[in-house]
Amino acid sequence: MKRDRLGKGLGALIGDYLEPEASAADAGRVPVRSIVPNPHQPRQEFEPGELDELMASIAENGLLQPLLVRPAPGSTDRYELVAGERRFRSVQRLGWDDVPVLVREMDDETLLVLALVENIQRSQLNAIEEAEGYQTLIEQFGMTQAAVAQAVGKNRATVANMLRLLRLPPSIRRMVQKGDLSMGHARALLSIEDPVRAADLARDAVRHAWSVREIERRCQSTPAASAGSGSKSSSPRSAQPTRSAVVSAFEEALCERLSTRVTIQGKAADDGKGSILIPFDSVDEFERIFELLSGRAASEIAG
Repeated sequence: MKRDRLGKGLGALIGDYLEPEASAADAGRVPVRSIVPNPHQPRQEFEPGELDELMASIAENGLLQPLLVRPAPGSTDRYELVAGERRFRSVQRLGWDDVPVLVREMDDETLLVLALVENIQRSQLNAIEEAEGYQTLIEQFGMTQAAVAQAVGKNRATVANMLRLLRLPPSIRRMVQKGDLSMGHARALLSIEDPVRAADLARDAVRHAWSVREIERRCQSTPAASAGSGSKSSSPRSAQPTRSAVVSAFEEALCERLSTRVTIQGKAADDGKGSILIPFDSVDEFERIFELLSGRAASEIAG
């Protein structure tokens, strides 16, 4: 997609390609097996119940809006999906042989923007998926935040705030993707520099159903990252912050795997000696952690 097309704004972009007034009668039909998924599809999470409802509707009423596809690069009889991922998955599961489509020529940039626009319009992207889509436009296509904002019909501040979410530890991003944490909760956690502490607060927020205001209050009362003044020391231990960062990464990975607080003590990143502390606050929590670590049911041991 050329920059002048991006400059036309969201309404023109939709009008040029999605053609919402087009019906299945205006479209051609192609075999379902000849369509491949959108390689730039920003949405990764699809609720099974959501697809079940759409499948039931399509089975009853047919496909009311055709899929939007483009000719697959380097192929004469295959197409790449541009818009209509849920509809495409539904007709696949229904076992349809062919499906109505609108075929449009477009480049990779247009493909990604349209997929983003369709999902944003229908509120189908979680905050992390949306942010990752913006990041792809910036990294792969050299777009500025202002150009991204114009292309998807958002203001620049909104795009910038979404992109900041990608700084969060992986475990917190996953909570947002699953819907356990809201974007407001996630933005509050950005103020915590220690990734392990941030992940710990996130899990507590989910466990205790904290409001955004509550997690903001707790973030404000949490000390900044523990790098501390020692990072400015010229002593032989001045390299310690680097080792601490490695230990924090290990702790975060274990926290993510076990979904609980994990603390590494000692010099694990130095001479390999130390200990791993995994607290638990109930029998159920202990059994859950035990089963994750051992691969065996706790009842097998306890009899």
